[in-house]
Amino acid sequence: MTTYTAFTTLSDKSSAEALGEALEDLEDTPYGVGVFEIEDGSGMWEVGAYFMDPPDDVALALLSAAHRAGDFVVSEVPETDWVAKVRRELVPVHAGRFYVYGSHDADTVPDNAEPLLIEAAMAFGTGHHGTTQGCLRALDRLIEAGVTCHNVADIGCGTAVLAMAAARVWPETVLASDMDQVAVEVAEANVTANGLSGRVDCLEAMGFDHPRLHDAAPFDLVFANILKQPLIDLAPDMAQHLAPGGFAILSGILNEQGDDVAEVYAQNGINTWHREEIGDWTTITLQKAPS
Repeated sequence: MTTYTAFTTLSDKSSAEALGEALEDLEDTPYGVGVFEIEDGSGMWEVGAYFMDPPDDVALALLSAAHRAGDFVVSEVPETDWVAKVRRELVPVHAGRFYVYGSHDADTVPDNAEPLLIEAAMAFGTGHHGTTQGCLRALDRLIEAGVTCHNVADIGCGTAVLAMAAARVWPETVLASDMDQVAVEVAEANVTANGLSGRVDCLEAMGFDHPRLHDAAPFDLVFANILKQPLIDLAPDMAQHLAPGGFAILSGILNEQGDDVAEVYAQNGINTWHREEIGDWTTITLQKAPS
């Protein structure tokens, strides 16, 4: 079945959210509406709607004019077996000692690799994005440097691939949290599929705001693969929950945003230990100053 999308852009969040609400009130109601900040540092917002039938061009034009948005771009989306498509296009990823793969590539896992099974249907955090690769490479770099971590948290865990990687190399239980309940359920499924039940505990939480995370702190290592502004907002809590001499691995940062993030963390006593760019994305490994 062919479906339809309609997208436009606006210059501020409140206008974008107002347009998103207006789209939901259309007579031919879309089956989904999304409002997203464009992650290129421009400050622009994208509003999209998804329709089962061709949308009313006149209604869209009136909405865009009323909300001072650009013209809607309407596209047809042919029916696609997305899981099959992802399986064809996403090959296994080697990141240091870690090997991220789908079950259809199970026979390709090298003998000397730490395997991480992430199914193609689990679209976020499959290991193919430069941010996830960067975090896995950063973890491998710490291990090569002789670092051992006994208390690890993965904040904004997505598929929990980073939490599972830590659990592969260190025996203690890792805490993995995400603000999205769906992500937590995906993480739990992946933990089970990788035979790590009881080794990775998945929690629904915003940042460190969960009793388990408070009680387990201070952490020797914290992953936070999210976005620039949430990382900046997280810096004071990171300083509070990270052990003296402990490490943080941060990503979800565009290359041009790296200095801003590193500066805020330095102001909180957490200094850059290593930095790597993969494509458009930067991963920063930081260490909290000893007490």
